Amino acid sequence: MRPPIERPADITATVDRLAQGMDRSVLAFPLTPFDQDGAVDLKAFEAHLEHQLAASPGALFVACGTGEYFSLDLDELEALVAVAVRVADGRVPVVAGAGHGTALASASVRAAEQAGADAILLLPPYLVNGPQSGLVEHTRRVCAATRLPVIAYQRSQVSFTPESLTELSAIPNLVGVKDGHADLDQMQRLVLAAPAGFLFFNGVPTAELQARSYSAIGVEAYSSAIHAVAPEISHTFHSALGRGDDTLVDRLLNEFFVPWVQLRDRGVGYAVSLVKAATQARADELGYEVGPVRPPLAQPAPEHLTEANELIAKGLDLVR
Repeated sequence: MRPPIERPADITATVDRLAQGMDRSVLAFPLTPFDQDGAVDLKAFEAHLEHQLAASPGALFVACGTGEYFSLDLDELEALVAVAVRVADGRVPVVAGAGHGTALASASVRAAEQAGADAILLLPPYLVNGPQSGLVEHTRRVCAATRLPVIAYQRSQVSFTPESLTELSAIPNLVGVKDGHADLDQMQRLVLAAPAGFLFFNGVPTAELQARSYSAIGVEAYSSAIHAVAPEISHTFHSALGRGDDTLVDRLLNEFFVPWVQLRDRGVGYAVSLVKAATQARADELGYEVGPVRPPLAQPAPEHLTEANELIAKGLDLVR
């Protein structure tokens, strides 16, 4: 790991808050509730955020993958971030999603900054594959559109080399990488190439399955889609992992997380739609509705949702 890079004081302060949150708790990726007409339901979103915050996550990543960033317009993004900032009220950092091509991603970060976000998660650009030089330049231009700290999300067609990371980490407000590849050889090389204080976290779908492996290369933090539907399960696992309770970790993996991944892999888009449908199924218990997903996602098959609900109930029984 290289020596730390000097950054502006305000960026350093936010990075410190993010690092503290990552050290103490799992990272939450809230859903975006839609009503039956497909409109964003900000009242339900507020209730969902309160439910998420009650479990004390390390940060809120709003309007990102689980929050269906890809289906939102700029006004909706700004409104969601503004609600999250108000509800969080400084308790945890609020990180907003941005993505698509350079122009739209830059517009998104400006909207998120206007709404009061603390930082940005830059999702992969839409559709095209680019060389490392193009990925670096895309990231550089989006970072130039905001004063906020930016975390780059590598997955799908985005995979940074150590040489690219060295270039990226010199950008004053590019402060971290979320990894969605689970290529631990590559991740170890990135960790070694990064400056001290650079943020990394495990962002593979159902990251709990990979948490031990990432920890072994120095990446302790991870995001949790399960937090959106059942934060009780997510936090119990995180706590057990942190204190080295291998018996409980193995039980939760064997009886909940592995079956969940097996079910998730049976449908296209289930990493989001299955979580959202299972959360909607808990509406009476939670006191709010999150509604359906937006196209091109679709509701899970009824039999798969039944299995998901049974798994959530089993997982909750395991941690209560």
